[in-house]
Amino acid sequence: MTHHAIGTVNGLYPSLTTIVGSVVDGRPNWMTVAHVGIMNHAIGEVPQYLGISVHPSHLTNVGIREHGQFSINVPSRSMLEVTDYVGIVSGKSTDKSGVFEVFQGVLEFAPMIVECPLTMECRVRQTVMVGEHELFIGELVQTYACQDCLTDGKVDLRKVDPLLFDFTRILYWSLGEVVGKPWNAGKALKKDRG
Repeated sequence: MTHHAIGTVNGLYPSLTTIVGSVVDGRPNWMTVAHVGIMNHAIGEVPQYLGISVHPSHLTNVGIREHGQFSINVPSRSMLEVTDYVGIVSGKSTDKSGVFEVFQGVLEFAPMIVECPLTMECRVRQTVMVGEHELFIGELVQTYACQDCLTDGKVDLRKVDPLLFDFTRILYWSLGEVVGKPWNAGKALKKDRG
């Protein structure tokens, strides 16, 4: 295999497409965000932290800064059109509060989307400027999943059927097939190589 230098292209796409919710002027506001990340792996009493990276010019940021709360909603493939819509229209000129049916969890200012099979509410723990983007690091307060998206009590990605975003080619993708199990697929090689 021959490799060619192609510049400073981010090779980590596709990434999970989400809809971030905040409250601005007393109304839910929504924005499609694919720059989301897991900040740590936490078990038990250790808080789980998630990050979203958003340009400060967005209206969503105003609500997050004001209230210190936001939601991360994972839309399914069937929500492609409305997911793209809330990403291409600005809350500064379009009221997006009525686009989705909303439910509240523990946090008052982290509206969540009924239509999304998986949602999470977060409380801001830290904000960091990274280049021209505001990185909101939120402590995960609660996760909500539709019953029909669970298998044996765990989120089943095949049932969620999330959208993936490829910024390098400007495309949405969907999941493929399961190809193996982590901490298992390499056991034979580990045994042979030590």
